[in-house]
Amino acid sequence: MPARGLLGLGSNVGERRDHLQAAADALSGAGVRVLASSSTYDTDPVGEVLDQPSFLNACLLIETDLDALALLDTAKAIERDLGRRPGVRHGPRSIDIDVLLLGGLELEHPRLRLPHQQLLSRRFVLVPALELDGDLCTPGGASLADALAELTLEEGVRWAGPPLEVSGR
Repeated sequence: MPARGLLGLGSNVGERRDHLQAAADALSGAGVRVLASSSTYDTDPVGEVLDQPSFLNACLLIETDLDALALLDTAKAIERDLGRRPGVRHGPRSIDIDVLLLGGLELEHPRLRLPHQQLLSRRFVLVPALELDGDLCTPGGASLADALAELTLEEGVRWAGPPLEVSGR
């Protein structure tokens, strides 16, 4: 039975929205059914590398028969196919695809942690995720809405445009 999941997309190099749309399109042809997309959000860089352009972010609600590591491998292959090259961790990138949630799975693996370890601490993920489902919780029961309410406003997240087009509906 397919599992529902949540993916995060981000880009801060080149035609950002085009990169996000290309990723959504490629996922739809790679064992993933994209059910819905959030709006896109222009977001401030966070983490170790703050001196870089702002990001365009969105979340995708998906359904897939892929297991967690196969989904991660698919996401990484799509990133490479869309021109992402190795670089500074958390630095500028044309496309980033993060597996945030996959069904009720809790996973600790050297390559992947589910739920994503920064899911509850990143406004640029929580805002679009909650647009898709205001009642989202982690498998452990943590409310994404409660996590967002506890964050400070220092991380800028601004609505930038309508949802990406999805073909899996």
